Amino acid sequence: MYIDGRWRPALGSGTIDVLNPADEQLIGRVPAGTAKDVDAAVGAARAAFPGWAATAPAERAARLTALRDELVARHEDIADTITAELGAPYTFARKVQAGAPIVVAGTYAELAADHPFEERIGTSTVLHEPVGVVAAITPWNYPLHQVVAKVAPALAAGCTVVLKPAEDTPLVAQLFADAVHAAGLPPGVFNLVTGAGPVAGQALAEHPEVDLVSFTGSTEVGRRIGAIAGGAVKRVALELGGKSASVILPGADLARAVTAGLANVLSNAGQTCSAWTRVLVDADRYEEAVKIAAEAAAGYVPGDPRDPGTRLGPLVSARQRDRVRGYIERGTAEGARIVTGGPEPVAGLSRGHYVSPTVFADVTPEMTIAQEEIFGPVVTFLPYTDEDDAVRIANGTIYGLGGAVWSADEATAVAFARRLRTGQVDINGGRFNPMAPFGGYKQSGVGRELGVHGLAEYLEMKSLQF
Repeated sequence: MYIDGRWRPALGSGTIDVLNPADEQLIGRVPAGTAKDVDAAVGAARAAFPGWAATAPAERAARLTALRDELVARHEDIADTITAELGAPYTFARKVQAGAPIVVAGTYAELAADHPFEERIGTSTVLHEPVGVVAAITPWNYPLHQVVAKVAPALAAGCTVVLKPAEDTPLVAQLFADAVHAAGLPPGVFNLVTGAGPVAGQALAEHPEVDLVSFTGSTEVGRRIGAIAGGAVKRVALELGGKSASVILPGADLARAVTAGLANVLSNAGQTCSAWTRVLVDADRYEEAVKIAAEAAAGYVPGDPRDPGTRLGPLVSARQRDRVRGYIERGTAEGARIVTGGPEPVAGLSRGHYVSPTVFADVTPEMTIAQEEIFGPVVTFLPYTDEDDAVRIANGTIYGLGGAVWSADEATAVAFARRLRTGQVDINGGRFNPMAPFGGYKQSGVGRELGVHGLAEYLEMKSLQF
């Protein structure tokens, strides 16, 4: 465990094996933290909080800049580690899984320096003060990005942090702790406890000295954490599931929209909460779109993620692979048509947690595969009759995280996007913006990450009246 500025033995004897999902070989072992480990980490964070909160924003910015630089120095090691423990293709791991967090860390170094932590409103001075001790509980699908998206704004705000990473991908979190140490953050400001969610994660969420719980993961677990936080009148930020729609309006470039949408889903083997897993196409061009998708999917051959030519790696675990295959089987049982792919083992890959890229047609909005988050390389195509029908289908799930709109006319796309109940919409393939707020409506979560809106999650407001 990394607690109070140093690596120290866990207080329990349990361990967690870390397996390579491409070949199922053991690649590491980390401590299975207990409630006692969590208590030690929270105690260190609580003790460090007054000093860090009082640190000048410029100094916090300097430490975050140093952290960004340490991540840059470890770029290759981070990419190698994420490929090994997650199975992300190396090219994607290097560019996105390792590259994006570096950018995000840099944005929070700038915000720490530039954010107005004090403002004048009429006769009042409003102070933006740190919430306190933050519990950051992160998922396995973007194991460093989600760490940085929580830890960096918390540190920029003046909070101290205890991080509990996902059991499947804890090794990159250890690299991150090394980077924090090298960046010169004071002891106790950042702490790392590895362990199982029901043990270490729950102990962290329930701890009375934790002021805010920031969790990214399944909606089911998010509900439990929200209930725990609500019962303790504790701040909570939840980034949960998604079932995002890519809506292709009449006149849009069909080939571009379909191929870009497929790449959006398959780039991380479908293990992206905001992936556009539902593609909505007007009835007149529906079959053409399905054909384009089948042809594009043929370019995503599952393979060794260490091979530079691989575009589709394995899923993170046997459990996740079996879950995804179960959804594919349910889709056919409910009447959907498999255009390409399927639940069968991938030919030529006797080891590893692989699933073929699967495209479904003849999908109706009420089918399970059109309602529930599959989190695998599965894309569903749904026809619509007119724009009102497309809005109804797109908004017709419990989620509202991401989405896309494609149109020959940007104004038409924007007008349609305004009708979607979702936190982020890409217009004609709009690019990721690390300063724009990320988060969802409905059961996709509570709060926002990234940029100034992400920073605000970790701040309390105090008004001084004159």
